[in-house]
Amino acid sequence: MSTPNAVPVSLAEIARIAGVGRAAVSNWRRRHDSFPTRIGGTDVSPQFSLSEVEQWLRDNGKLKDIGGREFLWPRFEALGSRDESGLAVAESARRMRTPRARVSHAELSDKAIELVGDAARLGRSEGPRETFEFLMQRWLETHVRQLSTTPAPLAALMTRIALAVRLGADRSGLTVFDPACGTGHLPAAAVQEYNGPGLVALGCERDPALAALASARLGFITENRDVRTEIATADALREDPFAGVRADIALCNPPFNERDWGYEELATDQRWTHGLPPRTEPELAWVQHLLSHLKPGGAAVVVLPPAVASRKAGRRIRGSLLRTGVLRAVVALPPGSAQPHSVSLQLWILRAAPDSPVSAPPSQDALLVDATRFARPGAREPGPDWDALGSFVLSAVQALDSPEDDLPESAVRVPLLDLLDDEVDVTPGRYTASNAEPSSLELAASWGELGDSLVELAAHVQHLSKLGFEAEAPQTTATVGDLVKAGAVTLRAGQQPSETTASPRRATVPLLTVADLLMDGTPSGLAGADTAHAIAEEGDVVVAGVVRAYKAWVHEGPPMALGPQLYALRVDQEKLDADFLAGCLRAPSNGRQAGTHASSSSRVDIRRLQVLQLPLEEQTVYAETFRRLTGFEALLTRADTLGAGLVRDLSDRLAAGGLTA
Repeated sequence: MSTPNAVPVSLAEIARIAGVGRAAVSNWRRRHDSFPTRIGGTDVSPQFSLSEVEQWLRDNGKLKDIGGREFLWPRFEALGSRDESGLAVAESARRMRTPRARVSHAELSDKAIELVGDAARLGRSEGPRETFEFLMQRWLETHVRQLSTTPAPLAALMTRIALAVRLGADRSGLTVFDPACGTGHLPAAAVQEYNGPGLVALGCERDPALAALASARLGFITENRDVRTEIATADALREDPFAGVRADIALCNPPFNERDWGYEELATDQRWTHGLPPRTEPELAWVQHLLSHLKPGGAAVVVLPPAVASRKAGRRIRGSLLRTGVLRAVVALPPGSAQPHSVSLQLWILRAAPDSPVSAPPSQDALLVDATRFARPGAREPGPDWDALGSFVLSAVQALDSPEDDLPESAVRVPLLDLLDDEVDVTPGRYTASNAEPSSLELAASWGELGDSLVELAAHVQHLSKLGFEAEAPQTTATVGDLVKAGAVTLRAGQQPSETTASPRRATVPLLTVADLLMDGTPSGLAGADTAHAIAEEGDVVVAGVVRAYKAWVHEGPPMALGPQLYALRVDQEKLDADFLAGCLRAPSNGRQAGTHASSSSRVDIRRLQVLQLPLEEQTVYAETFRRLTGFEALLTRADTLGAGLVRDLSDRLAAGGLTA
């Protein structure tokens, strides 16, 4: 069934090319006999010819003005090899910037070389940097299980920490070093964060495809700037291509848990000034490698798994790092900060001894920071609140050399005498937990707030418990669809945010998604105010049209854009009361009746939702009761949160002893 030389594309890729959902493509295939026939795959996951799909989309007016990048990527994916496709993307970037350059990678096939030429021509017409970033992002998404990258917000935070911690001024520029740079996220962040003259960014990566992509990325972001970059392809531990080079700051997200890191052949290496790393502690080999490349007073920030802070095998090296004042701080990050997303990774902040001990006397403590509370659990793609996390960590780190400065909550200076015990455990949570215990005043305030909530709950109970209902009173209802037809309601559906949605150059509004509702209900994105997004204004009724997060409420506050499966209903105030409408729609039985019941991710047909038919004056009575019921629910949730917190805090205080009454 397969066609020779045809580039295969899936239904999902066709949907992406056409700018629609996958369901729309399935409908096209079912309704149009002219839709291209399957050339491969299975009945469940069919594949089609890219050229045939493109022609069909054009002939049927289904192709939006998206440029040629979407058609280009399937051809890279069709190369098959991860390495060849990565090298081809990097070579395309080089040809976009230097059209007459010769192909520098002999590994590329004739098919790949032809594709490189096409990509370079497209990039020069649609924007070289934008085209390269698009292709590289698709490449990373395709091979996400084989690669580990450093998210841009984390890379920026690491750079800011290193710049804040290092000693010395920028008299002769700044040298940045990353011995395991991957696709160049950390060197790129350093280039973007540092605005001074004479920047030198050095990187090393043993994977040729990753090294080529890193070099291409840095080539774009350093255009028209006084920056020198060099990315070497080598195993930095075994064959250090930058031996003897000293850097002002070093940034690294090294590979984790690699036993074959060169333990035998590097046993007598001079870099191990704090001790030979055990075979099971490759991360401590990377730490000492970074230190060997720092100038006096230079700073290094490295991402490490939490086990490195406490494993028995590494305690001797951890002790030496502490005694010499090299390990200055450890920051526990929230889960989701980087791969693996389920683990609370750590940032180790190191600083080489300065030339003059007067400028920085030997430290007598280490700063331990627990930032795990900035996690945002519940999302399908978890990640921290980067703005809050960055502000918190930087405020703690900036007080590193000023013992008189107050530290934020969950950050503590621990004397070396307390750390240098039999375990030499530098896990922040072990020391910050006791530091974060609530005071007697804080406990009293929480008890007072809980008492006030219970009083309000009692008032709601008194009112709501007296409600009476007529037995089998006939009531007529209308669907939302009927109300839309009658002009009583205007219905607008949310949309999938585009890549340009949150451009800082455009006026923006908060963007709410279903994933946000499953967490804390706070909008996590931005959308352009001038886009076609459904914008909920104050007083509009917002409905989540998916079973797992079904709810309806009256929006209060500034305008807010809505993502997919969210809907805004604007009422005609002469016909409908917004609180009355939201209360009717919020009824669980209403959502069940209008849902598809296939799964928890099934959609709710908004137009089938039922609303009582009542005169406007009677609606106001219902609206007031609905508002009171909503307030009752909010108070219950708040009381539950306060009560659970008090149980935890009081249990900790009791377990610590000192009870007086």
